[in-house]
Amino acid sequence: MKKLMLSTASLFAALPALAQEATTETAAAVVDAAAPIMDKGDVSWMMISSVLVLFMTLPGLALFYGGLVRSKNMLSILMQTTIIACLMMVVWVVYGYSVTFGGSTSPFWGGTSKLFLSGVTADSMAATFSAGYVIPEYLFIVFQMTFAAITPALTIGAFAERVKFSAVLAFSLLWVTFSYFPIAHMVWDASGYLFAKGAIDFAGGTVVHINAGIAALVGCIVIGKRVGYGKENMAPHSMVMTMIGASMLWVGWFGFNVGSNLEANGGATLAMINTFIATAAATLVWSGLESIQRGKASMLGAASGMVAGLVAITPACGTVGPMGGIALGAIAAAVCYFFVTVVKNKLKYDDSLDVFGVHGVGGIIGAVLTGVFSAGALGGVKGDDYDMIAQLLIQIEGVAITVVWSAVVSFVAFKLVDMVIGLRVDTDTERQGLDLTSHGEQAYHG
Repeated sequence: MKKLMLSTASLFAALPALAQEATTETAAAVVDAAAPIMDKGDVSWMMISSVLVLFMTLPGLALFYGGLVRSKNMLSILMQTTIIACLMMVVWVVYGYSVTFGGSTSPFWGGTSKLFLSGVTADSMAATFSAGYVIPEYLFIVFQMTFAAITPALTIGAFAERVKFSAVLAFSLLWVTFSYFPIAHMVWDASGYLFAKGAIDFAGGTVVHINAGIAALVGCIVIGKRVGYGKENMAPHSMVMTMIGASMLWVGWFGFNVGSNLEANGGATLAMINTFIATAAATLVWSGLESIQRGKASMLGAASGMVAGLVAITPACGTVGPMGGIALGAIAAAVCYFFVTVVKNKLKYDDSLDVFGVHGVGGIIGAVLTGVFSAGALGGVKGDDYDMIAQLLIQIEGVAITVVWSAVVSFVAFKLVDMVIGLRVDTDTERQGLDLTSHGEQAYHG
C-alpha cells in the first residue's frame, strides 16, 4: 500500500512536468505549422526551369540566329550570344538582382541593399505566389538571372553581320542596366509601378520581348543597313541549324513560361499546355499564310511562326485558357507575318533576323490581348468581377511605358557606344565576314 501511495505521489509530482512538455510540444507544432514551407518538388522544378532557360540561350538562340546569317558570320553570332550571356550572369549577381529585387519601395528601382548578393545565404528564402510557400533565394536569383542573360542577346539579331564585337558588349551592358533592370522591377517586383497597377505579364512579354524588340528596331535604324542589302543574296546559310535552334527554344521555353509560376502545381500545368498549343497554332497559321501567298510553306516560315507563338503566349500563359491560347497564337502569327513580309519592306529598315517583327510585335500583341483572353467568359482564370476594359488600359499602359523607355535608353546607349568605341565595322571587314576579322576563326572549311 505504501508502495502504491509513493507511486501515485510520484505520478502526480510528474504531472506538471508532463503538462509543460505537452504545452511546449503543442506550441512548437503551432510554430511549425505557421513556418514557411519549402517544398522539394517546387525546388526541383525551379532548378530544372533555370537550366531550361539557359538551354534557350545556349545553344538554342545561338543556333537559331547562327543559321539565319551568312556562313561568314556564323561564329560571330555564336560568340556574341555566349559572351553576352556570361557577362549578364556576372552583372546580375553584382548589382542586377539588387536594383531589380533589392527590397526598395521605389516604383522604378530595387535599391542597393543586395549589391554583391549581400545578406543572401543558402538559408534565405524567396516568396512564391502561394502564401506560406517559399523557395531558396539563391534559386530565385538563378532563375531570374537566366532571363537577364537571354534578353540582351535577343537584340543582336536585328543588327547582325555588321557591328563590332566590343560595341555589342558595351551596348548590352548599358542597355540591361538602364532598360532591362528598371522595367523588370516595375513589372515583377511587388513595389514596382506596373505591378502595383495590376499589369499582367506572367513570364516577360513586356520585360523581355517588347523591351528587346524595341532595342533591336532602334539598333538596326541607328546602325544602318548591311552592305549590299536589297541587292545581294543574304539568305540564311543553314535552315537546318535554324530549325534545331528553334526547337531548342521551344523546349527551353517551358522553363521560361512554366517556371515563372515558381511552383509545381496546377497553375504550372496551365502555363505548360498554353506553351504547347499557342505555339502550335502560330506555326500552322504562319505556314498557312505563306502557302496562300507564295504557294509554298518554308521551314523559315515555320520557325518564325513557332517563335512568334512562343513570344505572344509568354505574358498570358498563366492567365488565359487553352482555347484563348490558340486564338492568341493564331492572331500573333498573322500580325507578325504582316510586319515581316510587308511593313519591313515598305519602311526599308534592315532588321536582319526580324527581331522587332517577331519579338517586338509578338510581344505587343501578347501583352495587350492578355487583357482580353484572361477573362473567365473567354476561358481565362479571371472571375465574374473581372473588368476587361480596365485591364486592357493597364496592359496598354505597360506596353507604352516599355516601348518609350526602351527606345530612349537604346538610342542613347547606341549613340554613346558609337562615340566612344564605334558601332560598325568598316566595309571591307563586313564583306570579309566577322568570323575571321573579329575572332580569327571560320565555322566551315573547304
